[in-house]
Amino acid sequence: MPESVKSLLDAAHAAVPRISVDEAQTLVAARDALLLDVRDPAEVAASGKLSGALNVPRGMLEFRADPETPYHLPEFRKDRPVVLYCASGGRSALAGRTLQAMGYPEVLNLGAFKDASAAGYAVEAAV
Repeated sequence: MPESVKSLLDAAHAAVPRISVDEAQTLVAARDALLLDVRDPAEVAASGKLSGALNVPRGMLEFRADPETPYHLPEFRKDRPVVLYCASGGRSALAGRTLQAMGYPEVLNLGAFKDASAAGYAVEAAV
C-alpha cells in the first residue's frame, strides 16, 4: 500500500522526539545544538527566525547535511544535536526523520515557529 502524507507524518512524529522551548534553549546553550529552520526563504523573510537558527529549506536538507556534496554546510555535524522547527511542526518532523536516516544520532523537533516565539524564544530578522 502506498504511503500517504498522514502515514509519513505519523511515522516522523513517532520517530523524532518533540521538545519544549526550554529544552531547545538548553541544548543550544549547553551542547552547541544546531537550531535548524526548515521553512522556505519567503516564510523566513516574512516572519524572521528564531535567534541563532540556520535556515535550510527542507528541499535542500539532504544536500546541506551530507559532507560528500559540494552544497554541504559545516554547521551540520553528527557530533551535535539538531533541533528543527518549521511553521507547524510537520516539515520539521519529516526533516528530522530524514536526518536520522542519514545517520544523525540526536535529532529533535521543536515544532512550530509561532509557538516557540510565543513561548519566549527570541526572534531575529532574516539575513
